[in-house]
Amino acid sequence: MATRRQSRECALQMLYAFDNCSMDEQAIFQCFDEILPVEIPYRTFAVELYRGVCSHREEIDSLIEKYADNWEIERMTVVDRNIMRLAGYEILYTPKTPINVIIDEAVEISKVYSNRDSSRFVNGVLDKIQRERKNI
Repeated sequence: MATRRQSRECALQMLYAFDNCSMDEQAIFQCFDEILPVEIPYRTFAVELYRGVCSHREEIDSLIEKYADNWEIERMTVVDRNIMRLAGYEILYTPKTPINVIIDEAVEISKVYSNRDSSRFVNGVLDKIQRERKNI
């Protein structure tokens, strides 16, 4: 399971770079592609997450804003919004992964990469987004 966490952290780094650099989605991927050898076990899932978030970003962002009371997506910290984007993508589009695992991972990652209050904020928003998961 450690590799799934590494995948999420790697995808978070790509999304963070995408949010902060004046480069398109593919250019960010190419930068990471050069430093992530194909044989790294967590690479495939990291790329899937990154591309999935990029493909569904508008939908995920609208849900984050809907459930983050009085918060616009642009006002959130870059780390928090991208952690929620990752988890939002997983909640909506990876039905085989249990929701509690997705949310727990997002909360734990926020404890490492963001400030001390972020984990509660991330947890609260994702708890509401989970209602949007389609029954597949």
